[in-house]
Amino acid sequence: MLPAKDLSAFFERCIWPRALTQAERTKAFEALYVRHHEAHSYVCQRDEIADSWIGVLEGFLRVQDTTVDGRLIMFTGVAASGWIGEGSLLKPEQRKYDVMATRPTITVHLPRATFSWLLDRSIPFNHFMLSHLNERLGQFIAMVKFDRLLEPTARVARGISSLFHPVLYPNTDSTLRINQEEIGLLVGISRQRVNVALTELETAGLIQRGYGYITVMDRQALARYS
Repeated sequence: MLPAKDLSAFFERCIWPRALTQAERTKAFEALYVRHHEAHSYVCQRDEIADSWIGVLEGFLRVQDTTVDGRLIMFTGVAASGWIGEGSLLKPEQRKYDVMATRPTITVHLPRATFSWLLDRSIPFNHFMLSHLNERLGQFIAMVKFDRLLEPTARVARGISSLFHPVLYPNTDSTLRINQEEIGLLVGISRQRVNVALTELETAGLIQRGYGYITVMDRQALARYS
């Protein structure tokens, strides 16, 4: 059971509630519910009807899909303070991807009904959501661009940097719990090549590595690395 003060502290750290009136904030907060997930368990699966907007209070989520031949593709990761799944809530459709907890994770859910109520009622929330979706689109366009134009170390640098996006994930801590396999899935290169890239980035003073985590020393330089 999550203490109410922990949920309240998470809610206060989020950006989107700041666009709401006090009455709207209260209604949104009271609608939130919490789920606990074991490592390597699904938070939601492809083809499910989206019923909530998903925030990460603690842990790490992998947004992924599987090809016909069984190959795993990771679209993005979501660290603590991030939210995912808004696109599927804006239209009554099935999710196009799986969301998996890669380690013990606590998620916070805003139900579809409350999400839709805010869209119908709050112009500032609509403005926030337009900006959020625009940033999400830009993130994925950048991923395609980097995949086609950059060499592996630069792709690793930009991939890690994307998890610190100032709009999508504004409160991500400088220490990110992510392993080499997950980074490889994120940027589409082998685990061995990820290890080489991380060594180069650490030598350049941009990151520090530990077992199962990376501490980013210079976010701006990491985002510009090429």
